[in-house]
Amino acid sequence: MKVEIIAVGSELLLGQITNTNASFISSRLAEIGADVHYHTVVGDNPARLKEVIEVAENRADILIFSGGLGPTKDDMTKETIAAHIGVELVSDNQALLFIENFFKRANRKMTDNNKKQALVFEGATVLENKTGMAPGMAVEKEGKHFILLPGPPHELHPMFTDEAIPYLLKLNGKQEVITSRVLKFYVIGEAELEHRIQPILDKQTNPTIAPLATEGAVTLRITAKAATVEEANALIDPVDEEIRSIVGEFIYGIDDDTLSSRVAELLGQQGFTLAAAESLTAGLFMAEFATQPGVSSALAGGVVVYDEKAKIEQLKIEKSLLDEYGVVSSECAASLALNVQRKFSANVGVGITGAAGPTPHDGVPVGTVWIGIALPGKKPKTYKLLLSGNRNSNRQRSARFALYYLIQELSNLDH
Repeated sequence: MKVEIIAVGSELLLGQITNTNASFISSRLAEIGADVHYHTVVGDNPARLKEVIEVAENRADILIFSGGLGPTKDDMTKETIAAHIGVELVSDNQALLFIENFFKRANRKMTDNNKKQALVFEGATVLENKTGMAPGMAVEKEGKHFILLPGPPHELHPMFTDEAIPYLLKLNGKQEVITSRVLKFYVIGEAELEHRIQPILDKQTNPTIAPLATEGAVTLRITAKAATVEEANALIDPVDEEIRSIVGEFIYGIDDDTLSSRVAELLGQQGFTLAAAESLTAGLFMAEFATQPGVSSALAGGVVVYDEKAKIEQLKIEKSLLDEYGVVSSECAASLALNVQRKFSANVGVGITGAAGPTPHDGVPVGTVWIGIALPGKKPKTYKLLLSGNRNSNRQRSARFALYYLIQELSNLDH
């Protein structure tokens, strides 16, 4: 299946919003083996949209449109396509009833233009909108398939997953489910990860493996097609195990896991509390960790000790230690972790110190960071980073590295 994705909306061309829908649709189509050859964006103009459709028909079997299904005059996608392929627009009774009930529940007057949202192609497969008003639709005309989806991502995503994907699978005569598992990595780059698992990538068929670098992590999406979810997971499991046998040391979670959610999970499993002493990160570590719901049961407290005086007065760090080793040192990071652990009577202490930039700190090069982790009954362990970003990038990455190393330390408690 050759697919072209066509996003309709002048706001996309003006840069007012980002076309995230195309990325989402492409990623889901890749999972079912559909080839996306082109992404097109066109404004709210019937003549230009017609030109785009004519071009797309010559190079794609399936044309997927997003946007332009709303109630206003500039929402003209289905009217333009209907005229182009010669089909009538008719009101979908179920969609119209849903829209009418929405306005009744909201105690708002429904204007006539809202009825426009219930219009669909005569004879089309209607795609139910479970999170909005305008239904989507799919129709075939002279061997070309036209799929229309609403523009808002919170409407498009579930509609495409629950309605459009099954429609596309039927076109191929397939009655399969698609299941994915995402492995999440840290402290390894996308290129190195791909190099290490290249033999697995070379032999992939079903499941397929897709590497992806995202902000703060690298992921591998393992996707399998089978008759049932259970059969798909049975295909994924051995591939997952093989990947872990090669690069398992860098995996911190799966699917929706984040660095902070994994830390919260591991602390909860042990019944531990956490305290942090932050210098260069100035609270970023605690702020990231606190994004997790229910974190109050694990976060005992913390301090920002940005300068030497604060380290001495707030955490009783020995001045002689700072004089001898400096504030950007393994010894300082260890002392920060141990002393904040004691100050808040926490099970785990984390200390972060370093030279964020833009200039060296006490002769220590920019990007040098030390992370200390103190666990119950153990000597504090320290990690050294040599980062190469700008000031704020170094601070953000330091907080994430601290979370990652904390995951490693907490995970090893059971070994």
